[in-house]
Amino acid sequence: MVIAFIGLGNMGSPMARNLLKAGHALAVHDLNTAAVDALVADGARPCASPAEAARDADLVLTMLPAPAQVEKVLAGHHGVLSTIKPGVPMVDCSTIDPASVRRLAQLARAQGNDLVDAPVSGGTGGAAAGTLTFMVGASEDLFARIQPVLQDMGRRIVHCGDVGHGQVAKICNNLLLGISMIAVSEAMSLGVSQGIDAKVLADIINASSGRCWSSDTYNPYPDIIESAPASHGYQGGFGVDLMLKDLGLAAEAARQSHHPLPMGALAQQLYQVWSLQGQGHLDFSSIIQLLSHPDAA
Repeated sequence: MVIAFIGLGNMGSPMARNLLKAGHALAVHDLNTAAVDALVADGARPCASPAEAARDADLVLTMLPAPAQVEKVLAGHHGVLSTIKPGVPMVDCSTIDPASVRRLAQLARAQGNDLVDAPVSGGTGGAAAGTLTFMVGASEDLFARIQPVLQDMGRRIVHCGDVGHGQVAKICNNLLLGISMIAVSEAMSLGVSQGIDAKVLADIINASSGRCWSSDTYNPYPDIIESAPASHGYQGGFGVDLMLKDLGLAAEAARQSHHPLPMGALAQQLYQVWSLQGQGHLDFSSIIQLLSHPDAA
């Protein structure tokens, strides 16, 4: 299958590489030429624009930072919709708001194409290992059609309902993730301030009722989990600004449905403070540094 893959960031690049390993032909595009060159070295074909990448594709995949980029890549000048063949589906793996997905799906449908939302969970490690979870919003027929390709990049492919429902699942998951990381950071920093060894405390939490993904897989305290960004200067992983964006999507969804979001609002404020201090590029688990030094706020 010829797949156009647009968006080769920390998540997109390893996802695209797994598609190459599975035997697909890839036409790739990204503003980062180094990321494109790395995929070309693995066998992908470079493209100067989303339009060029989509022209001969059997499937288009996008993995982009925010709604504005998704709209530009799909519907902008030299965008995917300017060249894509009728009947070719588009799968957006970005995390954006459900309303934007549904609006873009209507634009695509008007010219004979379907847009699927399929945001992912599992982080950069899951992207590299091909063990991501995909949360898919699509008709049942279209889900069955794209599922084999998604399985080349992920372990769990979950049909969440119609278009937009994948994003609903994702923003709810990331809302909980942002809150839980703050909770684990509070607990770890409090314990260390009281003199307990960080590894001992983490072992206790991970064998007790406080255990969660933010503690046992992505612990924010350095040298607890070797593979976690906390053990590598909070580099790579999922950035503070990306978490802040996702919490903003949750807040907007809550506003539209008049749904209370007290913990989400507080989490959003804390990540905002950390971002305004110039730390938006660090992994979101670095929030522990703010909570360990509350006078910094």
